[in-house]
Amino acid sequence: MARLPHREASADPRETRLSEAERRWEENVLKPWLAKVPERKECFSTVSGLPIKGLYTPADLGEFDYARELGDPGDYPFTRGIHRTMYRGKLWTMRQFSGYGTPEDANRRLHYLLAQGQTGLSIAFDLPTLMGYDADHPLAEGEVGKCGVAVSSLEDMETLLAGIPLESVTTSMTINSPAAMLWAMYLVAAEKSGADWKKISGTLQNDILKEYIAQKEYIFPPQPSMRLVVDSIVFSVGETPRFNPISISGYHIREAGSTAAQELAFTLRDGIEYVEGVERAGLPVDEFAPRLSFFFNAHNDLFEEVAKYRAARKVWACVMRERFHAQNPRSWLCRFHAQTAGCSLTAQQPMNNVIRTTIQALAAVLGGTQSLHTNSLDEAWALPTESAARLALRTQQVIAYESGVTNFADPLGGSYFVERLTRDMERACWNYFEKIDALGGMVAAIEKGYPQREIHEAAYAYQQAIERKEKTIVGVNAFTQPENQPIEILTIDENVARRQKEKLAALRLRREAARVQRALEALGSAAATDRNLMPYLIECVRAYATLGEMCDVLRRVFGTYQEPAFR
Repeated sequence: MARLPHREASADPRETRLSEAERRWEENVLKPWLAKVPERKECFSTVSGLPIKGLYTPADLGEFDYARELGDPGDYPFTRGIHRTMYRGKLWTMRQFSGYGTPEDANRRLHYLLAQGQTGLSIAFDLPTLMGYDADHPLAEGEVGKCGVAVSSLEDMETLLAGIPLESVTTSMTINSPAAMLWAMYLVAAEKSGADWKKISGTLQNDILKEYIAQKEYIFPPQPSMRLVVDSIVFSVGETPRFNPISISGYHIREAGSTAAQELAFTLRDGIEYVEGVERAGLPVDEFAPRLSFFFNAHNDLFEEVAKYRAARKVWACVMRERFHAQNPRSWLCRFHAQTAGCSLTAQQPMNNVIRTTIQALAAVLGGTQSLHTNSLDEAWALPTESAARLALRTQQVIAYESGVTNFADPLGGSYFVERLTRDMERACWNYFEKIDALGGMVAAIEKGYPQREIHEAAYAYQQAIERKEKTIVGVNAFTQPENQPIEILTIDENVARRQKEKLAALRLRREAARVQRALEALGSAAATDRNLMPYLIECVRAYATLGEMCDVLRRVFGTYQEPAFR
């Protein structure tokens, strides 16, 4: 808002009155407005802890060897991107995280988004499903279909995927502790629809370590949970060569309050733990590493996020080639999905969330993501409405087709600031690796509470900065206005739970009970050995055993996990 030009008093009464009006405007309008504007303080990097300067020069990079530090896009260590032509060759896969209510409800939303130009599916499951409970379990009360789609059986999965061309559309499923069971349902549903397992593609999140670190949706203790992950990776190599059996996820680590550097380091160190686990199972690294994928957050600080993605590619390439001696160049690639930051969205002034999401999506694209989900403006209130989800998808499409940023590979590469920030991020990552290795690896570090404490401290510091107004959140601690709710809200009523319970009751009467019992007993027997559990889970699914029944068998064999109190 510009200040009006000063006027000297004049003998002309009209000009004198105008000058007095200006002074009243300054006192009554300008000064109160300026008092609300946050003071601009020097920003500090969450990576290095050093002040971020206003200008960067070659001196900030020191001995910077372009070929050694960067290389070209498509060349080791892939700092500038995993493909030489990047988005000129192929755009990222556009996904919208979708799922609510009954499988019928979610199926309609998936078809709608595909009709709007979405190029890949991303399925959200409700809390009972995430925790391995059927919709009719007492602990599912009040949660069925609320934060995602309710899936308790193969029948539900078949309904969810009805009419979807599974050989031509990639599917991402955000499921972790019971991931092997849901994946078995997906595979059998694909088989029954006529799809070839060798041709279907997609991604299973299946990252249990980040559950212990951040999201806390675990069922079994860490060791048997790791076994389920390893079993699914090993099974995928021979049976589903185009499907990514794991998406090693930093998204939830960041949502829990970590810094960008912690998100990067803990995610990649989880990846190291999974590689070591699969190698111990007897599979050579180059047989499975090309199918590993990652999942990162896209937060508000555009340059920091770009640096994070660039550092991720370089660090992972070095880890795979130097630490694990992978020979296949595809094993060196850090392929990743990005999702805009849900924790950055505000219930206050929700239209501001469109702007936040656009900046975050742009950071992911400039950073070279292979797949992207953009959050909807209403997600601080409820699950996305159809119109809000469409606008979020349009955000990706405008960036892809109108912004011009897809014409270049790594357009920010060579910036003194971005290169220095990338280097700082990389160094912070290696430092965390050293600490975690000294603790005995990531599982041991989790059991000692190390990454949990690091995230707690970072989240507390961030919240303190907001409350002290050192960190500005528009509409929350600055530029506020009287609250209202000017947006449509998607509501899930209890009829969803009733319908799901009725379907489960009918399924249990209709299925062959003896076959279900035999399959579940075989699963329990196999779980007590070191045999791969995926074939047993698939047989349970084919018999129409429910998710809760399979998980209950494993609960009896593996036990359940209760996180200890950490100091």
